Amino acid sequence: MKRSRLPAVLTALVLVFLQTPLVMLVLNSFNASRFGGAWEGFTWQWYERLWRADEVWEAFFLSLRLAVASTVAATLLGTLAAWSLHRHRGRLQNVHRGLLVLPLALPELLMGMALLSLFTALHIPTGPLTIWIAHVTFSISYVAMVVLGRLRGFDPHLLDAARDLGASPWQAARRVVLPLLLPGILAGALLAFTLSMDDFVITFFVAGPGSTTLPLRIASMMKTSRSLPVINALSTLLLCATFLAAALSLRLGRRPTAPP
Repeated sequence: MKRSRLPAVLTALVLVFLQTPLVMLVLNSFNASRFGGAWEGFTWQWYERLWRADEVWEAFFLSLRLAVASTVAATLLGTLAAWSLHRHRGRLQNVHRGLLVLPLALPELLMGMALLSLFTALHIPTGPLTIWIAHVTFSISYVAMVVLGRLRGFDPHLLDAARDLGASPWQAARRVVLPLLLPGILAGALLAFTLSMDDFVITFFVAGPGSTTLPLRIASMMKTSRSLPVINALSTLLLCATFLAAALSLRLGRRPTAPP
């Protein structure tokens, strides 16, 4: 029976459709033309201008600090939430699972408005603190789901064997559970870091004066045509970093859970 080539052709067309804008963005970051309508020669001038753009680097380092801080908190809380859901059953855990899935299903626009209403009701001034709380709020769900996927292949008898051999609960967790879950925890942490660095919609609602993150800075730069080539250069660098983080996260998540 002859195989149909239609699925392969459709898949190739979809990939071309999705990746062509990214390819054009990378090419225009080296294009001497300011507007990118036609190729006017290879140049590094947009990367040089990006290197001298102090306001961009200030926004980048603010995003980096927020991403690191929110990743640490979300990884810790998300891992504990996943372990609790894996080890315990009951109505309370069903509610717990629903609360974890909710941020994944809610539109970012609605979540940003809800968080802003909460901060306003509590009289919390918007700024880096509110951005950090918002990023931790939606990152916990992603970390918990990744670690839960890792826990599906976890053998609970290994923990029982460690306890039978005299290990304390802390020793069993540190020497048995943590090494087996570490690839999933790192994969969830990388995902949380990437989401925090790239978030725009929720950050737009909860950011205050003097707390402009990199996505917000890029959005403001889009209003002037002279900044478009610099945005292309910056986006190319972010694209490479995101691909590396996603590839590393996927590689860590696929590691076997069985001990050597």
